[in-house]
Amino acid sequence: MGMPGGTELLIILAIVVLLFGAKKIPDLAKGLGRGIKDFKSEMKDDTTETASNEAPKKVEGSEETASTETPETTKQA
Repeated sequence: MGMPGGTELLIILAIVVLLFGAKKIPDLAKGLGRGIKDFKSEMKDDTTETASNEAPKKVEGSEETASTETPETTKQA
């Protein structure tokens, strides 16, 4: 299934006009545009916020290191 052609788009548009009415469609489009604009601005804010938080932080008091030694005795089941 590909993209709908011209005839299909006209039929879909006619159904939308019948369901919502001609007066309601501009309000719906305006609300959709605001939603997309807000989403893009939040994504932009999130990426700038993430970039500023990427600086390495020094954690004091956690100088423990994992032991890489193998145990001297092992038991097999």
